[in-house]
Amino acid sequence: MEYKPRLRQEYSDRIVSELKNKFNYKNVMEIPKLTKICLSQGLGSAVADKKLVEYAVNEMTIISGQKAIATHSKKDISNFKLRKGMPIGAKVTLRGDRMYEFLDRLVSISLPRTRDFRGINAKGFDGRGNYTMGIKEQIIFPEIDIDKVKSINGMDITFVTTARTDEEAKELLTQFGIPFKK
Repeated sequence: MEYKPRLRQEYSDRIVSELKNKFNYKNVMEIPKLTKICLSQGLGSAVADKKLVEYAVNEMTIISGQKAIATHSKKDISNFKLRKGMPIGAKVTLRGDRMYEFLDRLVSISLPRTRDFRGINAKGFDGRGNYTMGIKEQIIFPEIDIDKVKSINGMDITFVTTARTDEEAKELLTQFGIPFKK
């Protein structure tokens, strides 16, 4: 038997039928699905210390299970001592099984480890069915060894869906187990 991530199986078994009933879709292709999850980290302090980007890339690779890449500045900004082409962040895009694996770990392990966690703010929708949330500390992920962390950085996590409206996207993410504030 072929391995299938838990949330991918749950999507095809349960979530599709619940979304179809709630929004009265006539065609199976109308049902929204999760396309990709993008993790990104901007490091303003990397202007002074180039090693911070390497640490961030390594941490993002450990968290996501996929090689992260460094992002570079697009233009010069003299006020920030920034030159075009300097590494200033890290990013990784997850699709397929890795995306479902990451989402499962995020919902079931990492988010409950957040201090004073009461749910995720539902204001991160962009109007086209995508949702972005911020995490203040990367140490909520169990893969990160706290003793080896050089600096505590936050990150943005973007969920890209095929939903046409924010309401459909929120319902999809709620079905996947993302705990939105009431």
